[in-house]
Amino acid sequence: MKRSPYTRGLIALAVVALSLHIALTVPVRLGLDLRGGTQIVLETRPADGADADGEATDRTVEVLRARIDALGVAEPTVARSGSDRIVVELPGVQDPRKAADVLGRTAQLTFHQVLGTATGAGPDADPPPAGTLVLPDESGRPLSLRAAALTGKDVDRADARFDQQGGAGWHVTVGFAGDGGTGWARLTGEAACSPPGDPARRVAIVLDDKIISSPQVDPSVACRTGITGGSTQITGTFDDREARELALLINGGALPVPVETVEQRTVGPTLGAEAVTASAWAAAVGTALTALFIIAVYRLLGVLATVALACYGLVSYAALAALGATLTLPGLAGFVLAIGMAVDANVLVFERAREEYAARVRPSPRSSLTAGFRGAFSAVADSNITTLIAAGLLFLLASGPVRGFGVTLGTGVLASMFSALVVTRALADLALARPGTRRRPRLTGIAHTGAVRDHLTRAAPRLMRHPRRWLAVSAAALVLAASGIAVRGLDYGVEFTGGRLIEYATATPVDADRARAALADGGFPRAVVQTSGENRLTVRTHHLGDTETRALTRTVAALTGRADLLRDETIGPSLGKELRRGALVALAVALAAQLCYLAARFRWLLGSSAVAALAHDVVILVGVFAWLGKPIDGVFLAALLTVIGYSVNDSVVLFDRLRELARRDRGEPFDRVADRALLQTLPRTVNTGMGAAFILTALAVLGGDTLTDFALALLIGLVVGTYSSMFTATPLAVVLHRGGRRQPARRATGFTPPGPDSPPGNAG
Repeated sequence: MKRSPYTRGLIALAVVALSLHIALTVPVRLGLDLRGGTQIVLETRPADGADADGEATDRTVEVLRARIDALGVAEPTVARSGSDRIVVELPGVQDPRKAADVLGRTAQLTFHQVLGTATGAGPDADPPPAGTLVLPDESGRPLSLRAAALTGKDVDRADARFDQQGGAGWHVTVGFAGDGGTGWARLTGEAACSPPGDPARRVAIVLDDKIISSPQVDPSVACRTGITGGSTQITGTFDDREARELALLINGGALPVPVETVEQRTVGPTLGAEAVTASAWAAAVGTALTALFIIAVYRLLGVLATVALACYGLVSYAALAALGATLTLPGLAGFVLAIGMAVDANVLVFERAREEYAARVRPSPRSSLTAGFRGAFSAVADSNITTLIAAGLLFLLASGPVRGFGVTLGTGVLASMFSALVVTRALADLALARPGTRRRPRLTGIAHTGAVRDHLTRAAPRLMRHPRRWLAVSAAALVLAASGIAVRGLDYGVEFTGGRLIEYATATPVDADRARAALADGGFPRAVVQTSGENRLTVRTHHLGDTETRALTRTVAALTGRADLLRDETIGPSLGKELRRGALVALAVALAAQLCYLAARFRWLLGSSAVAALAHDVVILVGVFAWLGKPIDGVFLAALLTVIGYSVNDSVVLFDRLRELARRDRGEPFDRVADRALLQTLPRTVNTGMGAAFILTALAVLGGDTLTDFALALLIGLVVGTYSSMFTATPLAVVLHRGGRRQPARRATGFTPPGPDSPPGNAG
């Protein structure tokens, strides 16, 4: 059914109006890397070694949520991830040690009768009798304890209080529930039977296998009577924070299973604010440059495409807000990047419309544009589906901020298709229907073929006459990149190796070699030091405790006079191996998924050629980062999968045209058809690459230190992917076709010959 221009315009207007309403009323949730705070990933570790089930993890989530509420953190997030992991986000919390200590403690509270002083403690101590345990008291003296008489389940309420009159300072008042009061009276009554001063007159209160208080029962308490009233006080050398945390843990209850911190990230608020500002500037400058370029090349249609780009930004932002997505730093970069990629569909349509206009006897801009939309639809759909595959794999196989990038990229691709195929077309239909536009066809940007296409038409180069020469160049580039991997090795980030990464803002610039020497003298000989920007210093080490971290910070501060924490990340070794394995799986699945899709759309010859070009791009990008000594981390993985999507995007457009020409000119040799397809799609490749290059250059220059490596990887991938689609995938297809000459060319490109009565039709 043919849709009228007015219907298309109403659909576009309705979607844009709804998006504007959502954008004004529903804020997008910022990730911790943009607003500052701490993220902690906990993993449940059952004591018996069995796997934690989902029910135990759910109960642990509820206990943790109660503890966090008591901490008073605004807008916290506690969510289960898989069957045994819990992700906790604490906005504004800049002291991760305190948060991790409160969240990670199992809070197993028990009350014990003291049997007496033990003969020793440690590995040389005598084994305790069955049913007893030995723990050191507050002063370090070992006590022999009977099995627990009461647990935290018997406690009703705990409150932190300060004793102003008695001078006891901060203490915790514990009230017992139900039979707990009777049990407490029985426990203290047994202890009261021992004479004053005897260790057996004490009651030990144990939290997580540590005696936190072991008071003596008052001499006024009679034997076998005990302390009645259902409450007691836990005293000790508490300050206000320790007393409140103890009361919090008791009230929150014990965790059903022990937990271990496997990942911890802290981002200062200034770093997040700088990233938002820098990305906003990059988006503004990059979009402005892209808009000027598109307007200069396509004139009136370029202006309409710029308006559609603005609508794309609005629709994409509203979609993220409506989905409740969290906008992370890589996600913000993905949002900016998708602006450049959104130009691609418009360029495909406009270049096709130019071809239609030049080929017609009595051309009109409006009919040529309609034919351009119809002819380019196949390439637009295929190229965007391949990018969606990469975005989907990022969402399914990645985690944390990189997953947010996948959500943003996928949303951006869908929004860009809507802006190009609906918004741009609705605006163009209205504009080209005006009498003034019909009288001035060159104003539309369609009535001329463009300087690049004119030059190629005049020169008519035979680029595929010697395809093995191009493959030799590609092979040389592969050898050079692979030698970088072999010689320099891959510098895996903390995300993939485990360890700790701390970034500081220093008072003055720091020389990296001087910082390495100072850290080596301070007891950190294996620390990896990198400098960025004017006053940024990043230190990557093995796992450090809190005491070691404070010593490291003091060493850095001594070099510069001040060291403000910007970022602090800790990844457990098991999680690092898991993430590294997941990255390799994501890469393998991405290549396999692209091969399956391309083989289904273009048959084995073109599909395998495109995937070989993808592998070529992956090796070269990884090799360049190896030579530059750049870290291979989760953000690099996001860039790599995006490059895969972009590279196959170029190959799809080229092979779509090759398939169309092979169907139309079935008697022409395959290498000549490949030559023509390459020359016809080259203007689109140049214009799309320029649009994306403006965005990525702005992101690399203005996006700040945190996005520099990400934008650099994408810029390298843009250049390599553009080259490989033309001069790796295409010559490889020509060579493979020559090797299987008995196969008809139309079969190799994915077409079954039409019957004698079949109409010629259009591609797509």
